[in-house]
Amino acid sequence: MNWLLVILGAMVGAPLRYLTDRSVQRAHDSVFPWGTFVVNVAGCLVLGVVTGAVTAGAASSHVQLLLGTGLCGALTTYSTFSYETLRLAEDGARFYAVANVVASVVAGLGAVYAGVALAAVVWR
Repeated sequence: MNWLLVILGAMVGAPLRYLTDRSVQRAHDSVFPWGTFVVNVAGCLVLGVVTGAVTAGAASSHVQLLLGTGLCGALTTYSTFSYETLRLAEDGARFYAVANVVASVVAGLGAVYAGVALAAVVWR
């Protein structure tokens, strides 16, 4: 049953990642990888809320498997973030490469913290 929940979540997360990434990147005329940045930060926020809900007893471990592992696992992408950062550096856009690393880590940590905090307020 657990593996099925992960698969179902991933079936939503993977296409959502692709469609969101393409939409966001198309809207920004920049070498900065906005699409990957947005899906990663959004995934951190969702994971924070889900983890906070499970910790508060408002959601089950099955919800964590479905949304946390499946959906967020397929939605977010460390490998693409790494590749795009390397590509920026190799193409001479070192400022954007550093900005991508710093902004992604800061925004990702902030989003997961905000998600956990939001869950604590909602499911207190």
